[in-house]
Amino acid sequence: MGRVRLGVALLVPPPRDAEVDGLRRALGDGSLGRIPAHLTLVPPVNVREDRLGEALAVLRRAAAASRPFMLSLGPPATFLPDNPTLYLAVADDVAVRALRDRVFVDPLARSLTWPFVPHVTMADEADPDRIASALVALADYRIDVTVSRVHLLREGPGRIWTPIADAAFAAPAVIGRGGLPVELTVSEEIDPEVARLGPTRLVVTARVDGAVAGYAEGWCDKTVAHLSSLVVADDVRHLGVGNHLLTAFRSEAATRGGEDLTLGPAISAAVDVG
Repeated sequence: MGRVRLGVALLVPPPRDAEVDGLRRALGDGSLGRIPAHLTLVPPVNVREDRLGEALAVLRRAAAASRPFMLSLGPPATFLPDNPTLYLAVADDVAVRALRDRVFVDPLARSLTWPFVPHVTMADEADPDRIASALVALADYRIDVTVSRVHLLREGPGRIWTPIADAAFAAPAVIGRGGLPVELTVSEEIDPEVARLGPTRLVVTARVDGAVAGYAEGWCDKTVAHLSSLVVADDVRHLGVGNHLLTAFRSEAATRGGEDLTLGPAISAAVDVG
């Protein structure tokens, strides 16, 4: 039985995520482009593929028992001398720790090298001198963000971490008829367990110098793929990003069986998708 490498995190919501990523870029964070700005609740853990449903259930239960809360981040701090990491400290971590306790259970629990300290990493494996300079330059940096959902991420090729599921901090709506309750949950990501019911979502993201430059989004089943959206940032259109996205989407869809590709009306009408 195969395994998947998962993690649970609170993603820094927009527009603050772009601000934090800008600081990460300036500080030379090597993980920029591989993982979004986040606060880790469960560090990378290997889970058997047949237990993915259990992991998703843990995520939903934890979120259902939580409500949106504010994170006060900053000023920057470091784990030196133990670890050359620069991070944004969490001023009030009561809600974070409560949520972490709810998600850090089997099959998502694992042994830890260091005790849990809520933080948002700004630069990992950073040069100590650079950390020292940043601590002075950013001594007054603080931001407040409101988090309203928790994400399950999966590690893919190139050590790129992608959100594959999320759960909102709210009790699920339950409707029932004839004694059969139906639970309705709202999420930003399609539930991985939905895949068995029909076409699966397929998204290809392009990055230039670590920054998102565009994406292609659609779906794929065993014979057909459909590209519904292709978005490219204006400042990189001359680089042919759109054509690269279209080619990558078509190639990935083919590996999943979707040899026949259909395009959404807006894409079909475009003269130059680059």
